[in-house]
Amino acid sequence: MDSGLALILIITALLIGIAAGKAWERYKLHEGQWVDRRRVRQSPHFIVGLNYLVAGRVDLAIEELEEASKLEPGALELRLMLGNLYRERGQVGRAIQEHQTLLQRPRLSQMEHANVLLCLGLDYRRSGFVDRATEAFSEVLKLAPDNEAALNNLEKLQEEQHQWQEAYETRQRLAAIAGPAVRVRSKTILAFLEHELGLQALRAQDLTTASSRFTASIELDATVLPAYLSLGDVRRLQGDTAGAAAIWEAAVKVSPDRAYLPLERLEALYVSEGRGDRFIALCEQLTSAAPREWRARAALARHLISQGQPARALELLFGALEHNPHALAIHQAIWALLSSLDLPRPLVARYIDITRQSVFYLDPHVCTRCRYRSTELLWQCPQCHEWNAFVEERITPASDLESEMSANPPADDQ
Repeated sequence: MDSGLALILIITALLIGIAAGKAWERYKLHEGQWVDRRRVRQSPHFIVGLNYLVAGRVDLAIEELEEASKLEPGALELRLMLGNLYRERGQVGRAIQEHQTLLQRPRLSQMEHANVLLCLGLDYRRSGFVDRATEAFSEVLKLAPDNEAALNNLEKLQEEQHQWQEAYETRQRLAAIAGPAVRVRSKTILAFLEHELGLQALRAQDLTTASSRFTASIELDATVLPAYLSLGDVRRLQGDTAGAAAIWEAAVKVSPDRAYLPLERLEALYVSEGRGDRFIALCEQLTSAAPREWRARAALARHLISQGQPARALELLFGALEHNPHALAIHQAIWALLSSLDLPRPLVARYIDITRQSVFYLDPHVCTRCRYRSTELLWQCPQCHEWNAFVEERITPASDLESEMSANPPADDQ
């Protein structure tokens, strides 16, 4: 009897504890009144505000979420969200004020403190307060050493300030805690950071350290093309022209679509050694393997012009133009060459016919992440700071477009 009563009392106490826990989870004492936490999430203002947020209508989302926050003025998550929305709308000062106010709250948990500091760091970064942002992200990492968002933002700040060694160490910390996909991406980023450290050593004329850094970059990620270019530069400075040529030719094989980058170096090297035929063979090999590769044709045309073969060069430029009629660089080369040849009429007529429907553009390189455009290939985007995100954007030649349309005519509307 006594044991049965004890069991009943234990079960009763357990149920009371569970009920109290549920009540504590749902209700919160705010300014002397118990507030139902679920009222905010069940509020039509909250739901409509989220819908506006998904639709990208930030102003309307803020209005609805402000109304929802009146149901629970102390709702930390909602105030954090509103502060972030103010920052996205450009009201960075108000976002900073919102998040600083949250930091003054008593009894914040360690995780809540870290989340508020992270948002404040993002505010500071957006407003250009680099030192304050760095301090905020560093404080987050003291509270939550594995906070990936803080590590990511701290690394980007360090990269913006060209603090390459600090950025390298931060990326190593991030790679150690991240999932497999991030670890793979981290190897590429570390390779680019190794290259930047190598460039620092090269500027200081420390060829040994520079060579070591560039080699380490290639070992981390064999597709990081600038490391090949720079390592070849070091080999040539060290007097090892054969080694430089081998590295630059390896770069051509590693990245055929960007082979034009080492071509200029190879041309200068081979011409200085009296081996211009080797450069011609390399360019012909590239154009044969990739018929649409116009830059190799342009590079070979430039070389042939310097060797006194303008007619052959012009044929190559016309071939490049047929594959990419919108590239201003090709047009400029043709203009210069035609001018030197006193503008032969048949050649001018052919040029006009090829370019009749062309639209010239000067900045064909575009960042795949933020759409920033550049006249040259950049290894890190100056706007979003993503590594290796630039591609060459091409407009389909009119002849190709017409062929595609004739092969796949649009269906008649019913």
